[in-house]
Amino acid sequence: MTTLLNHLSEGPASAPPLLLGPSLGTSYALWDAVAPELSIGHRVIRWDLPGHGGSRADLIGPGATVGDLADLVLALADSLGVERFAYAGVSLGGAVGLHLAVHHPERVSSLAVVCSSAHFDGAKPWRERATRVREEGLGRLAESADARWFTPGFTVPRLVRDHRDADPGAYAACCDALAAFDLRDRVGEISAPTLLVTGREDPATPPAHLREIADAVPGATLTEIPGASHLAPAERPEAVLTALRAHFDGGAGRGMAVRREVLGDAHVDRAQARQTPFTARFQDFISRYAWGEIWTDETLSRRERSMVTLTALVAHGHYEELAMHVRAARRNGLTPDEIGAVLLQTAVYCGVPAANSAFATAQRVLAEEADGAPE
Repeated sequence: MTTLLNHLSEGPASAPPLLLGPSLGTSYALWDAVAPELSIGHRVIRWDLPGHGGSRADLIGPGATVGDLADLVLALADSLGVERFAYAGVSLGGAVGLHLAVHHPERVSSLAVVCSSAHFDGAKPWRERATRVREEGLGRLAESADARWFTPGFTVPRLVRDHRDADPGAYAACCDALAAFDLRDRVGEISAPTLLVTGREDPATPPAHLREIADAVPGATLTEIPGASHLAPAERPEAVLTALRAHFDGGAGRGMAVRREVLGDAHVDRAQARQTPFTARFQDFISRYAWGEIWTDETLSRRERSMVTLTALVAHGHYEELAMHVRAARRNGLTPDEIGAVLLQTAVYCGVPAANSAFATAQRVLAEEADGAPE
């Protein structure tokens, strides 16, 4: 039998890895509304706590610590060949992320702590809950899940069912881990770029707990989500997704900015409006790789990159793309005469017919610009 945490991998195997940790009482289904979008640009690996979802209950026992859970996460990463990863976790899953960032900084490239804390209000309430669960099971506790997890009137039946179906012994061991957890004197050592996300209506880990971490971690960012309680990824997935993508998609974020600077907002907005689930991964690839890595490389200036790009497009006969990049070349500082000189060069090395078509395309674009016509 496997000694690894149950997990689900989504997204390209070659993409940057991103591990997602759950809250106590939930399974990796907590991330159902967020993970598919994150997997467009990441190798997303969601995992289950011991005794939750599909993970074996005997992976931890009484007296367990958050460090024990972190070791299980590292063992899972090792088994998947993942050396360094971004990490996001909710509540207990967030505590695991804090532990990893403090004790294993070489493994964590970037961290997001969602509706969690560097401490969970002392050991007594968690020890009492562990005792009650070991004696009574989880039925009664699951009945109050909605009140602890969500704003009034909201629920996710799948997560409540996961709570009820969790193994009482493993759940109690996780309570032991929360009882012993307190990293307030160590979070200032975290060096990974860190995002804190809090639900404004979270009674379990109120915004003050996340502010405490944000104040201690150098350069940390804090995002507060209105209308969200403790399980923000399930209750306000769009807001959580936006925050996580801005934090983790550095290449795509920089790339999108450069893409807009070079091609213009109108063109990029049209491309985004045409995006579908089928094309989303390709659009992310363009932003992350072409614009986020190649066009941000300072070895060549943007003027020089425009000249190279125009030549390549003429060589392959991509005249629709050529029109777009003639406009881009003007934004990058090339004059009409310089664009003409580049196209004349292509007549020698790419052929006169190709250059003839290229001059026709460029002349049309430059005339439209002179007339002030929209793209």
